[in-house]
Amino acid sequence: MRKICLQPTMLAMLLILIPGLARAEESGLDAMFGTLNGWLSTVIFFDVFPGEASMPFIVAWLIVGAVFLTVRFSFVNLRMMGHALAVLRGKYKTADDKGEVTSFQALTTALSATVGLGNIAGVAIAISIGGPGATFWMILAGFLGMTTKFTEATLAQMYREVRPDGRLMGGAMEYLSKGFAEKGMAGMGKFLAVMFAVFTIFGSFGAGSAFQVSQSLGAVKDQIPFFAEMPIAYGILMAVLTGLVIIGGLRRIAMAAEAIVPTMVIIYLGACFWIILSNLGGVPDALSKIVVEAFSPIAVVGGIVGAIVQGFKRAAFSSEAGLGSAAIVHSTASVKYPVRQGMVALYEPFIDTVVICTTTALVIILTGVYNSPDTESIRAAKEGAALTAVAFRTVADWFPMILTLSVFLFAYSTMISWSYYGERCWVYLFGEKLSIVYKSMFLLFIVLASVASAANMLDFTDLLVLAMAFPNLIGLYLLSGKVRGALDDYTAKLKSGELDREAKR
Repeated sequence: MRKICLQPTMLAMLLILIPGLARAEESGLDAMFGTLNGWLSTVIFFDVFPGEASMPFIVAWLIVGAVFLTVRFSFVNLRMMGHALAVLRGKYKTADDKGEVTSFQALTTALSATVGLGNIAGVAIAISIGGPGATFWMILAGFLGMTTKFTEATLAQMYREVRPDGRLMGGAMEYLSKGFAEKGMAGMGKFLAVMFAVFTIFGSFGAGSAFQVSQSLGAVKDQIPFFAEMPIAYGILMAVLTGLVIIGGLRRIAMAAEAIVPTMVIIYLGACFWIILSNLGGVPDALSKIVVEAFSPIAVVGGIVGAIVQGFKRAAFSSEAGLGSAAIVHSTASVKYPVRQGMVALYEPFIDTVVICTTTALVIILTGVYNSPDTESIRAAKEGAALTAVAFRTVADWFPMILTLSVFLFAYSTMISWSYYGERCWVYLFGEKLSIVYKSMFLLFIVLASVASAANMLDFTDLLVLAMAFPNLIGLYLLSGKVRGALDDYTAKLKSGELDREAKR
């Protein structure tokens, strides 16, 4: 009964607070965030590469971490994919499995957060700036990011905690605080854990909520003019749909993600493959451009380094590998061995980046919109979704409607998962009793994003999402030895047949 009563309370808060917050930009608050953004950008996007091309520090930080972990774990991202698929299919279920959701539900929930507008808009922008060669580096970064996800998910399982109410608490905030404490650095670990939690909360309000609404509204209102005249109606609709799911907690979020993610991926990939088949004759040339221009880019700012940066940036920003966000939900999966869920997590960057982002890239390259004179203004404005819509329109005038549906589903699924990430970090800091405060604020930002355009505030939260990689990767480096030991032990049991015998009991 309590859950039912909370919904009108949350709606009332929305109606009371929206008018004042919508004027945030006019009051000068947005200008203040602009100043903060300048400071954050100086650190996060500090150029570590000399010469014309720029290599932002955050991108280099993620690349070096992914390469280190991939080598450290002997390319687990490639050699254990077959076993991970068997785990997903349920072959290795045991009576000792403990968790809140299944491995597949954890994967789809994590995917619902990463498979978003970046797969549609971000890829188009990356190719328009870095050329077709950026696709090659994006794929490579996706493969490397698989190991980063493996490490995060494994550590999240190792250090998860059962709360007094029976719910699981896990993620970077737990393995940073507990893992560092084991090494005699409890103070530093707690500091990094709190830093991560704060970054995640603010990031969820912007990148995980407001950004998804504002960007998807731009695509939806082109197909449904009513929302162009009444944008707040779109915000309220999205808030209600999101609230219906997140009020029910993780199990309802996981069930929604389990249904939405496969559906939206099939719809979007189906449309993309239709375009690819319609341009089948150009596929060999497109593939050639992807490989050749990866090493000898044509008319790309920064040359080969520019192509590498664009490819790695898109992979990192899309799959969130290294940010530590997905570890929060992977910690709740029902498995006996932490490494087992880590292997399931391998598929997250593979599906998000290697499959979906690459398919979008092929559509952009085959249709030629990335360098067409007709799309020059769109590319100059970096309107990635609009550029992809032009590519879809080359097949049929009604095809952008499919893209609009995909945009809506991608945005919605991202919001329900990021609400869980933010809520868990909020609970880590303030306790379970104040969880409803976070959920109310999250829904508020959804509505607010449809009527306000405080760009600097949104950019601020985006920067904080990237900043999550700082504390998280420090933890991955320091605790990688423990993961390596668990991996060796697990693979030894797999080779001996012990894991197969456990599954049959």
